[in-house]
Amino acid sequence: MNIVVFASGNGSTLQSIIDSIQKKELDVNITLVVSNNEDAYALERAKDVHIDTYVIKGNTTEEIDLELVEVLEGYDVDLIVLAGYLKRIGERLIERYQIINTHPSLLPKFGGKGMYGMKVHKAVIEAKEEYSGATIHYVNSEYDEGDIISQTIVRVTPEDTPDSLSAKVQKAEKIQLIEVLQNLTNEKTESSYKR
Repeated sequence: MNIVVFASGNGSTLQSIIDSIQKKELDVNITLVVSNNEDAYALERAKDVHIDTYVIKGNTTEEIDLELVEVLEGYDVDLIVLAGYLKRIGERLIERYQIINTHPSLLPKFGGKGMYGMKVHKAVIEAKEEYSGATIHYVNSEYDEGDIISQTIVRVTPEDTPDSLSAKVQKAEKIQLIEVLQNLTNEKTESSYKR
């Protein structure tokens, strides 16, 4: 299965996918890593293992949508994985590609526009939630409202800070994403055998 990974920052989730591929735990090929941030460390992680990278030039959702549709036409893409990507996905991409996103809470709680990263973990702790976790879902035209593929529950303890909760959720999220990608790869293999 050929995937393109979109990332805006450090790229630790991208790294966990790369590591799983190198350990032969995951039978996927990352054809491209895309970022809206030219300083994203995710781009360095990709270059280190000779994966093509692309930095978005457009500013508006519409510009980015047109730009990425054109760029992705040059690649074989089965799936787009949003791994800490902080820009809205445009309609053309949604229509053309299967796209999944990782979100650091148990959706539908603590999702929506502006809810990402540490903002989510702060909100979970302020709400005195007993559980949080990670959600992997398909991307549609509304923030964090696509069909849920998988959720992993993490207990929130009274001692947790946003930082400690973030670490727990990220750890669970990375394991969960690899499992989801394995399942999607198996489904793709099975459907190609059926043809």
